[in-house]
Amino acid sequence: MNNPLLLRIFPFLAWFPISSVLLRGDIIAGITGALVLVPKAMAYAQLSGLPVYYGLYVAFIPAILGALWGSSRQLSTGPVAIVSLMTAAAITPLAVPFSEEFIGLALLLALMVGLVQLILGLVKLGTIVNFVSHPVILGFMNAAAVIIGLSQLDMLLGIPKGRSDSFLYDIWEMFGYLSQTHLPTLAMSVFALALMLGLKKIPALAKLSVLIAVVVTIIVSATLGFEHKTRNAPGQIVDLAAQELVSAYAMTDQRILRMGAEATALSAQTRQAKKAHDARAVADLEHDVELMKLDIATLDAENKERMHAIRKLKFERGKGEETASAALYLQGQVPAGIETDARHWHIKKIEKGEVKLVGGGDVVGKVPAGLPAFRLPTLSLDAMLQLLSAAFIIALVAFMESISMAKALAAKTKQRLDPNQELIGQGLANIGGAFFQSYPACGSFTGSAINLQAGAKTGFAMVFNGLFVAVTLLFLTEYLYHLPKATLAIIILLAVTSLITPKALKHTWQASRSDGFVALTTFVITLVAAPHLDKGIMIGGGLAILLYLYRTMKPRVAQLGRFKDGTLRDIKVNPGLPTSPHIIAMRFDGSLYFANIAFFEDNVLELVAAKPNAKYLLVVGDAINQLDASGEEVVHHLVERLREGGIEVVFSGLKKQILDVMRATGLFDLISQDNIFATEDQAIAAIYERLGEEAHDDLFCLMPARA
Repeated sequence: MNNPLLLRIFPFLAWFPISSVLLRGDIIAGITGALVLVPKAMAYAQLSGLPVYYGLYVAFIPAILGALWGSSRQLSTGPVAIVSLMTAAAITPLAVPFSEEFIGLALLLALMVGLVQLILGLVKLGTIVNFVSHPVILGFMNAAAVIIGLSQLDMLLGIPKGRSDSFLYDIWEMFGYLSQTHLPTLAMSVFALALMLGLKKIPALAKLSVLIAVVVTIIVSATLGFEHKTRNAPGQIVDLAAQELVSAYAMTDQRILRMGAEATALSAQTRQAKKAHDARAVADLEHDVELMKLDIATLDAENKERMHAIRKLKFERGKGEETASAALYLQGQVPAGIETDARHWHIKKIEKGEVKLVGGGDVVGKVPAGLPAFRLPTLSLDAMLQLLSAAFIIALVAFMESISMAKALAAKTKQRLDPNQELIGQGLANIGGAFFQSYPACGSFTGSAINLQAGAKTGFAMVFNGLFVAVTLLFLTEYLYHLPKATLAIIILLAVTSLITPKALKHTWQASRSDGFVALTTFVITLVAAPHLDKGIMIGGGLAILLYLYRTMKPRVAQLGRFKDGTLRDIKVNPGLPTSPHIIAMRFDGSLYFANIAFFEDNVLELVAAKPNAKYLLVVGDAINQLDASGEEVVHHLVERLREGGIEVVFSGLKKQILDVMRATGLFDLISQDNIFATEDQAIAAIYERLGEEAHDDLFCLMPARA
């Protein structure tokens, strides 16, 4: 296939013709990758705040689209830990995890992320990721890994975790529930961890260690009856104080839902009024919406306080089937003669007036069989505006993770990589996934490495990978019911350990204190601001740019003297070097632009003031790479002012782009061809020829010239 336009539209045509040997290798690589991907996909969905089967949805359509329209032939597109966490962080302030509203916002976020990536790819702005420096990404990744690890504590220990605007506060609050640790859940976590680590030490089983651990823990969970859950009405709580507390929460929750629906309706009316240019109606409606939001916030705060107390309640349940209702007694308050099921229960959720209790470990539960249905993301202007910054940050972070892995793969396979085409591929993967119930996806380190090791030669490996996931959705979901969520938490923990890199942080600090400070600041801000992870990237990126500008504002300026080998060197580094009373020789190690041109001018005038009898100023410009309008203006005035004072300005070593600016603005003619030289030695020789006998005994001139 040699048609460039057709290959641009359908890049996967470059795979053809493909031999049966290569195709067989891709099939094996695809199935191998899918065996590892299926449990990890569910684990990452748990991290994102969505039902676990949504991870399988992300591993299906986006994986196939990313392979077909991407540039890398081994890159595996699907759910990853960082993007899953960022998805949860972006949507959690707007909706309750696992709710229908949360799912709708996740699909909208995937669509927005895909559009950002597609647009950047189409206009060939793949290099935009370079504006986010390595120290920023390093600090962010390490903080995100810590957040991911801590976010799984509730699943590992079987204890409640709150949901507020501060992740660290939620974790601190969670430590208060350590006494409620569910020992069977803890035991399952330890068992899954030991099993996975043990299997990794057996070479023949290492790649499938996760899958084997999942199968084994499913069997153990089903055999031992790991899961226990039931539903009750608040009125079946015997203790009146506890009943009133739970009832108050349920009623307030219902009221919040009603008011939220009313606020949404009023917002829609506000937009209609704006279209009709009815300023008074708009003002009244906006006032009503703001008051309603304040009321909702107040009620929400009240319910959070109630839930804090509710989570500490432990119940014993009257004997009977878990699917049937039964009386609930506070632990230790069961009346004499009442038989219980000998199990301790706690309230997990209160939803639509119903109390959901758990008395065992948490499992995946029912996974809907079948492929994800076509579903249009709900396009809400308010939601899009609230998700816009998060979508842009996720798009950049996801692409940076994808392209870094793709480059590593290309270095091994010697394949040409096109960053803009990869952006297009990732964008189409997310856009297509958004219409088939997927949250944001990106290139996976683990999946890509498995692809490479398994011998994948074309993107067909990921196509077969996605098809195997489809087979899982169609025929294997019923076997996932008893999968403990503690096992998924262990999978996540082991996956993110590679993201915690203290050695890399130390190396960054050793290389540059300012870069180390940027990485550390990004790390701290990301942790403190969580769940608003985009703040860490934005503040870190802004700080990196400011520090770069600060460094370039005051580049190194060296006054030069003659070294014994004839070269010109900095007299501050080499004290005692001979200089000339007739010539001021200086080197400026930076571009001349708006941020540092004043610094350049001050240094020139300072050197001139120190040698009032000098007749020439030599500017060694080998390190000057840029001259902008501000720089040209100041140099122009300096040349004129110094010439009026009897000092001629001479330049050496100027690059073509600097000379082009000088010629375009007339500065070249002002300085004149006679005062611009290729090297400093030529410039000095010409100056001393002009000075003649006046400088015949000048040591600066008499030193041997450079060989």
